Amino acid sequence: MKRIVTFGEIMLRLSPEGYNRLFQNDRLLATFGGAEANVAVSLSNFGEQASFVTKIPRNAVGQSALNNLRAFGVDTDMISRGGDRLGIYYMEKGAAQRGSVCIYDREGSAFQKSEPTDYDWAKIFEDADWLHFTGITPALGDNVASICKEACVQAKERGITISCDINYRSKLWSKEKANAVMSELCNYVDVCIANEEDAKNVFGIEPENNDVFSGKLNKEGYQYVASELMKRFSFKKVAITLRTSHSASVNDWMCMLYDGEQYCYSKNYHIDYIVDRVGGGDSFGAGLIYSLHNGYNTQAAVEFAAAASALKHSINGDFNLVSAEEVKKLADGDGSGRVQR
Repeated sequence: MKRIVTFGEIMLRLSPEGYNRLFQNDRLLATFGGAEANVAVSLSNFGEQASFVTKIPRNAVGQSALNNLRAFGVDTDMISRGGDRLGIYYMEKGAAQRGSVCIYDREGSAFQKSEPTDYDWAKIFEDADWLHFTGITPALGDNVASICKEACVQAKERGITISCDINYRSKLWSKEKANAVMSELCNYVDVCIANEEDAKNVFGIEPENNDVFSGKLNKEGYQYVASELMKRFSFKKVAITLRTSHSASVNDWMCMLYDGEQYCYSKNYHIDYIVDRVGGGDSFGAGLIYSLHNGYNTQAAVEFAAAASALKHSINGDFNLVSAEEVKKLADGDGSGRVQR
């Protein structure tokens, strides 16, 4: 089995208990997460050989992050060690009409200060046939963007499939900077993943008659978005997640995958009790990578990926702790939630 490599930052996540506000009491729950780490954990849970590549400090916090990844079967052999600190983010989960709040504390992290010599791509890509990264990684600095480009160049030289989740974060960089950097990196990408706002914020591409804040989605408009993205960058596949937010607690979730010929939509999932939506996009990306890596056709791939992401909304923390069998069960239509015994 060929390995799937993901490249990005893992962080310490500090969250209040339940749906409390930050520092509503004197307790914060400590877990780990980060876009590409989340994808690696999902893929490992699905039975893939997933390698996560990053840089973490040689201290107790960094070691705990490493141990956490290993506990889920993620290959950590290619992780670089050094630097002074692991990035942190504070996550306050929203409920009803109160939205979630995310506060980053990652400036000067070991990964953010990475250097090209930290990564031996020839070794990293041995026995690998897939590379995944997100737009969060190059947003951390010009040095990281340069390293990300080198990873893409070397992956392309080896015939490795490259996927990217655009994942625009306004707290990390401007739309103008994101456009300049991602326009260059996307020339190497085979499979593009975006949500209802990424294409607009980064590339200025948006469907007509669409307002994500009112809960109104023009499903057909995303066919235009997908086709324009494919024309601009020669992607082989474009996936778009379509989230209708009725509130922080109630969402509708649907996904589309375009392969240059077919626009395939998943079934719509009405999620009426969101436990934790963080990592929802990452779980979709992992589901898509898994299904394409295993030869699923376009419709089957988007159904598996959408089901994986729908399940993630029921799980606390960044990681999607479900098996491929559980995802297939939901994708096949069993969303009853009945006790399994």
